[in-house]
Amino acid sequence: MNSPEDSVAPSGFAAALALRPAWVEIDVAQWRRNWALIRAEMPHGLGFIAVVKDDAYGHGMLIAARLAFEHGALALAVPTLAEAVALREAGLDAPILLLGPRHPSELDLCVRHALTCTIAEEADIAPLASAAARAGRQAAVHLKINTGMNRYGVAPENAVALAHAILAEPALRLEGVFSHFAQSDERDKTFADVQLERFRSALAQLAAAGVRVPRRHLCNSGGYLDLPRAHFDAVRLGILPLGVYPSQVCRRIPGLAPVLSVKARIAALQSLAPGEHVGYGMRFTAATPRRIAVLPLGYGDGFPRVRNEGDVLLRGRRAPIVGGVSMDALFVDVTDVPGVERGDVATLLGRDGAEEITAHDLAALKRSVSYDLLCAWRARLPRHMSRASG
Repeated sequence: MNSPEDSVAPSGFAAALALRPAWVEIDVAQWRRNWALIRAEMPHGLGFIAVVKDDAYGHGMLIAARLAFEHGALALAVPTLAEAVALREAGLDAPILLLGPRHPSELDLCVRHALTCTIAEEADIAPLASAAARAGRQAAVHLKINTGMNRYGVAPENAVALAHAILAEPALRLEGVFSHFAQSDERDKTFADVQLERFRSALAQLAAAGVRVPRRHLCNSGGYLDLPRAHFDAVRLGILPLGVYPSQVCRRIPGLAPVLSVKARIAALQSLAPGEHVGYGMRFTAATPRRIAVLPLGYGDGFPRVRNEGDVLLRGRRAPIVGGVSMDALFVDVTDVPGVERGDVATLLGRDGAEEITAHDLAALKRSVSYDLLCAWRARLPRHMSRASG
């Protein structure tokens, strides 16, 4: 039995988290606009599956799911059973596709929660069919074809045999066939077209063998934007509705804008004399008198662990990060930003006036990609949902 202290701890923790002077802000109104813009330009008859993995890339899995269905999603897609069960327990009863293979220990829960499983090889079939038969249900499956990513999937030339093995099980229902691009959002589409032709070949072989596939999908966000010839019946959209493009070179949709920003209030101001240092390792030495703002977040919150790189936005101007970013704080030189005071809000990701720091900008500091940057913001940064935006 919980003690009285246990019973009040969650609300106390939530209150303390909400008061933290550093936070992630989610613009729900812009999120809706992004979906509306995507849907308005989407070809007639093309469906979409919303990929909401890793808490919708740090934006909030449940709200991502609800907004996706609000705009006509066919299904959701996640890679882990825990994510799928959380969606079910939140009351979402729409189709959920589990990407990637399942361990046999997961299958009873998959069937119980009516999840659509991926079949990538013959060994996946019997355990799932047995679990479905025990429950007196028929489990929906999508067949995964390996067209060159070489992560999961059956070789294209073996797709027919695998499909027939699925169809031979009364407890299984073949609902879809899919693959995944290894390189869809770069200018050079050579290998993407190789994968597309392999996928088409497998689909043609399935059709010739009399295998009817209700849903065929290959494109991720990059493929949706740049490879309309690969759209088939549905596309899988994850990062695009968040207003972040999968690369710097893929096609743009006018009006699409980022949903997530990261902000912090100045916790302290320090004055450095020439020759003084700031932060661990004394990575910054003042050459002239400098005014330094301390922001109460760091790499423990997901900000890149950089030294004397990057900027934040204050009062509509850029201010450079100095010294080394520590776990719980970073330092900003505000000498050239007039009037800065303790408590002022700094933008670490997002827009302030005419200036903007994008996910691609921060990802470059991290020597990584925007997906990694967005997923890196930790749970100890509270999420504030903004229902209106300018």
